[in-house]
Amino acid sequence: MRIEHIALWTSDLDRCLGFYIKYFGANAGQRYVNATKGFESCFLSFPEGARIEVMKTTRLSPLLIESGAERMGLTHFAMSVGSDALVDELTQRMREDGFPVLDGPRRTGDGYYESVVLDPDGNRIEIAS
Repeated sequence: MRIEHIALWTSDLDRCLGFYIKYFGANAGQRYVNATKGFESCFLSFPEGARIEVMKTTRLSPLLIESGAERMGLTHFAMSVGSDALVDELTQRMREDGFPVLDGPRRTGDGYYESVVLDPDGNRIEIAS
């Protein structure tokens, strides 16, 4: 058993895809468009097999919440970059590029070395070693 993918709503598909490609080395698959349903999506794939489906809609109105809000349900996901040094490097790069860094880098009580950043849509991402 494994998680096949997670899905994220976005108001700007290109912006969201570009973020995960630039900072996490994702590869974008072919776009899917269903004009009848006002739906467009694209899967991002990562070298170790994880995937994120980035989705946009013109028919639904996904609930907008405060950027970075802690809420019940899915509250963050973690991206492992391979080392403490890479956590530091990527966190600093994202900070310099204007993305909010909410915490860290730091060693957590459960042993992770991580920082917490927000993607362009306000989703919390843990960058972990």
